[in-house]
Amino acid sequence: MLETAGIASDALLGAHVIAGEGGEYTHFAVRSPHAEAVTLCIFAQGEEYPTPMHRQGEFWRTTLKGNLAGATYGYRADGLWAPEQGQWFDPAKLLVDPYAVELDRRFVYDPALSRFGVDTAALVPRAIVPGKREPVPGEAPHFVRGGLIYELNVRGFTLLHPDVPEALRGTVAALAHPVILAHLKKLSVSAVELMPIVAWVDERHLPPLGLRNFWGYNPVAMMALDPGLCPGGVAELRDTVAALHAAGIGVILDLVFNHSGESDEGGPVLSLRGLDNESYAHEADGQLVNVTGCGNTLDFARPHVRALTLASLRHFVEQAGVDGFRFDLAPVLARSPDYDPHAPLFEDIAADPVLGDRIMIAEPWDIGEDGYHLGRFPDNWLEWNDRYRDDLRRFWKGEVGIGALATRLAGSSDVFGEQACRSVNFLAAHDGFTLADLLAYEQRHNEANGEQNRDGHGDNHSWNHGVEGPSDDAGVQASRASDARALLATLFASTGTIMLTAGDEFGRSQQGNNNAYCQDSPIGWVDWAGRDEALEDDVALLSAWRAARAERFEQFPTDGVWTNRQGEAMSVADWEAPDAGSLAYASSAYRLILDRATRRVTMSDDAAADLFPAAPPPL
Repeated sequence: MLETAGIASDALLGAHVIAGEGGEYTHFAVRSPHAEAVTLCIFAQGEEYPTPMHRQGEFWRTTLKGNLAGATYGYRADGLWAPEQGQWFDPAKLLVDPYAVELDRRFVYDPALSRFGVDTAALVPRAIVPGKREPVPGEAPHFVRGGLIYELNVRGFTLLHPDVPEALRGTVAALAHPVILAHLKKLSVSAVELMPIVAWVDERHLPPLGLRNFWGYNPVAMMALDPGLCPGGVAELRDTVAALHAAGIGVILDLVFNHSGESDEGGPVLSLRGLDNESYAHEADGQLVNVTGCGNTLDFARPHVRALTLASLRHFVEQAGVDGFRFDLAPVLARSPDYDPHAPLFEDIAADPVLGDRIMIAEPWDIGEDGYHLGRFPDNWLEWNDRYRDDLRRFWKGEVGIGALATRLAGSSDVFGEQACRSVNFLAAHDGFTLADLLAYEQRHNEANGEQNRDGHGDNHSWNHGVEGPSDDAGVQASRASDARALLATLFASTGTIMLTAGDEFGRSQQGNNNAYCQDSPIGWVDWAGRDEALEDDVALLSAWRAARAERFEQFPTDGVWTNRQGEAMSVADWEAPDAGSLAYASSAYRLILDRATRRVTMSDDAAADLFPAAPPPL
């Protein structure tokens, strides 16, 4: 062991192989300002080899001789155990490095992870010392505003695909398989948005129910890839991103920085809680802030929390070449404790030479007081637009008129102003009904989640066409098919970036479950064998037409005229007519005709050319 001198930079947190006098060394550093002692634990041949670390201010460091790339390690922190005072030090707990980039196994919840004095070395994944890798050559993002984002769950997307080799199914590498690339290209996908692929732990109520977290929105190590989804680690992600880029498709990672899987006061001690519990926001009385609904909230008023976030983002750009990020419950990133639209993290990202040109997408709400902030993120960020989702559903359901529809079609200027549109328009997402279920169920059916159907949104603006669930009635089937095409055509005709959730292009169902976060089962998996290929072909035609004219959808063309069914300019009375269900817009960029009565949506370069054959009228 060598003493470390003059190294106190956050840039060297984690494990790093470094060059020094006489050869190579491996440096370890972790932040734990209130610990009385921190021990590095190296694991080899079934044994644990402890090495005391040395304090440098808020950090603990040690340097070992040799290149230890591939070795597995963790930390133990000793100090006061007083959870009521926010101190959770327990040397029996093996702790994952917050800066780990790869782990040797997945997290598995066990009640022992919460019990003081119970050793958890056999339960907790070990971080893997990374080898030296050259950064991916820098490129501009493979995505522009106005394109199509395709949201997918890595495991569920390919697990049942018959043409993907069984060993690849459900992994990041499967996304680079030729049959998957062909499907994405058929849909003219601009970028895939991968639901969380960093390592997470199950919520503690799930194992007794025989369930597990399927979506991944419960991370522990913010930049460590989940070994189940990405068994090849950083190299697998890097190779997959390169294959997608070669096909002209960008990659956006959905990341969770708003909370960690250590949950509330009854949750496990896995990483930050045992090293630096002040990473979590607390009320004045010491209770954990919970504006996430997940038991805790990371405190972005603290510079070291922002530093970990920035390091994670840089890692995925520099080491894998990803094009951008979607942030779950994004207002948390700007809370201290109230939301600040000019928060330090936003300024840090904008000024960062690695991150400044990346695509940033906010889910602009959390569950805290004053938690809804659609339209209040930086001008170069995109935002998920739930008002678009709800108004489109309500229009085709017959609950709102053409005024609300036109506002959403034109880019939601009431939210984002007249600038280049920042809206991410979507009909459905991972959280909620699939598009097919939106048209087949009026009520959620989440009984399989084990919570007596109490979880998930109760108000979905859905309509079942007279039958709850699957139907053999030809009329019901035709009406549902007509409405699906009308909704999809409206989406592809809308100004802004658009998002499609995997499987919605071919009628994927979750059996009415609108909160399938714990359904690692046929409910959550994409059924490739049962897909509606006719609908898929129609969506491909829609997307190809739009992709060839993508620049026209970045900002709404203001040189056009809205007209009514008679071809006359819309009057105030036309806009306010409660039964009005048709309108048209003609501009130098395109012509749009939409009619609710016939379920017809036509988008063309001129008045004579239809976007695709009109869907049959409902029976």
